[in-house]
Amino acid sequence: MIRRRKTPLIRVGSVGIGSRAEIAIQSMTKVSTTDVGRCVRQIRRLVAAGCHLVRLAVPTKADSAAFGRIVQKVDVPLIADIHFSPARAIEAIEAGAAKIRLNPGNIKKRADILRIIDCAAAHSIAVRVGVNEASIRDLKGPSIPEKRRVSLMVKEMTRYVRLFERAGFTSLVLSAKSADTLRTIQVNRAIAEAFDYPIHLGLTHAGLPEDAKVPSSVAIGCLLAEGIGDTIRVSLAGDPVREVRLGREILKSLGMIRDLSPELIVCPTCGRCKVEVVALAKKVKQVLKGIDKPVRVAVMGCIVNGPGEAADADLAICALKGKGFIYKHGRKKAVVAEEKLLDTLADELKKL
Repeated sequence: MIRRRKTPLIRVGSVGIGSRAEIAIQSMTKVSTTDVGRCVRQIRRLVAAGCHLVRLAVPTKADSAAFGRIVQKVDVPLIADIHFSPARAIEAIEAGAAKIRLNPGNIKKRADILRIIDCAAAHSIAVRVGVNEASIRDLKGPSIPEKRRVSLMVKEMTRYVRLFERAGFTSLVLSAKSADTLRTIQVNRAIAEAFDYPIHLGLTHAGLPEDAKVPSSVAIGCLLAEGIGDTIRVSLAGDPVREVRLGREILKSLGMIRDLSPELIVCPTCGRCKVEVVALAKKVKQVLKGIDKPVRVAVMGCIVNGPGEAADADLAICALKGKGFIYKHGRKKAVVAEEKLLDTLADELKKL
């Protein structure tokens, strides 16, 4: 079991963020906020996929007005993503945002920050202080040595957080993101050591889904495994539903989410295999469609890994040429002709 770093519980509408709550999955709408209908449809798809919080860009006054209309049409807490304009932050709070995200690199005047703090406190909402390496670099210049970038992000975070604390505002969630996997890990370790607030994890500008899956999983998974992180957003270009699905996969792989979908284990195959294991596994995956139980099924292609993997599975097929062994809870159940393997597996699934 992963021992999560202790953090206070911060309320974001109906969702709790902190070590006493489950890891919350976030995503962001990918269409103009002024297009209310498309935003609402996208938010509903995200919620259906398992998203707990949704963030929307609010760059203009028209977006603030649209944000207020969207809040009325969905049941999930919404977060307003604010850059540069204190006025947008206040408009979004008054429009019903459950949380706002502020970037210390983009809103810097003390008087502006205090106005936002007063408004957030009056409406009892949370604030995410989100530092991006890109905005810190823009502030300091492009020639900063890599080893200083982490310390600059922490310094900027500290300046902002202390201002909130002096104003008596502690409903904070912190995040520090980079497009670099290692620096994302390093800066979040530093933030976790310096503060006890909940942390939002993500790798910013992660890229196309096929390019972003591995670095995002490494950065987020490494930190979660160390007990760091209370909410996550996987940033992928394109359909945001893919962000939620990958976020769930990361949490599931670490045993940090209660998942009712089946788990399919497949041997990597080698020269010992006498059957097309991949083709068989794809057929088994079709058999598992529609099952809403956390059943573990293994598909193996030889006797080397087969019995061992079967011992950890609810059901397993160890396929040989022309026949296969069916295992149930690690015990050999039957020897079945190759053409009857799928039907037998399906029958055993029903019994489970």
